[in-house]
Amino acid sequence: MNDLYPDFPAELWAPFANSRPPILCSPGYLIYLQGTEATCFYYLKQGRVRSFIQSEDGGERVLSLYGPGSLFGEAAFFDGLPRVSSAVALTPCQLVPIDRELVTREIARDPELAMAMLSYLARTVRMLSGQVDQMAFRPARWRVARFLLSLAPEGGPIPCSQEDIAAAVSASRVTVSRILGDFARRGWVEPGYRTLTLRSPAALEKLCQL
Repeated sequence: MNDLYPDFPAELWAPFANSRPPILCSPGYLIYLQGTEATCFYYLKQGRVRSFIQSEDGGERVLSLYGPGSLFGEAAFFDGLPRVSSAVALTPCQLVPIDRELVTREIARDPELAMAMLSYLARTVRMLSGQVDQMAFRPARWRVARFLLSLAPEGGPIPCSQEDIAAAVSASRVTVSRILGDFARRGWVEPGYRTLTLRSPAALEKLCQL
């Protein structure tokens, strides 16, 4: 099951996942680069991937962190325009590249797959719109809590650093460190080395409802 959209089970993308051997990549491997042509998108069979945008001065902002069962890089593939973000492997990953030949073949076999793809794309647009709302109008504590819940709504270790979180919620690393320290003292999260475990997702959910 993918982390971002738990109602899109990994089995839904089995026609893609089982179509060809996965590509193996190491942590730090740059999967695609902002501004390049999108000749394919990807099914993440195993591992964690971060997508991010980079400004002209080198600043970065995290868009999403993907887990097993996710599709990513699909927007630029379908609209035919250059990629608006980059993606990098955070852990050892297994990726299945999905090109036009594969998409056309599998949708011809199962037209319902096209509806699932459209629904997935629409959900991504909704998620990004929600991020804009969060960054514009919500306090930093709320943004951090909501971001953590979006990565692991049921708890569990999250492979991300304070820098990743700061870039994703448009806050300084010092601010994120202070907020996470407060969450840890309350027993809501447990920090680790470049990881974070949610101990009380319910408490974070309650914070986001205030």
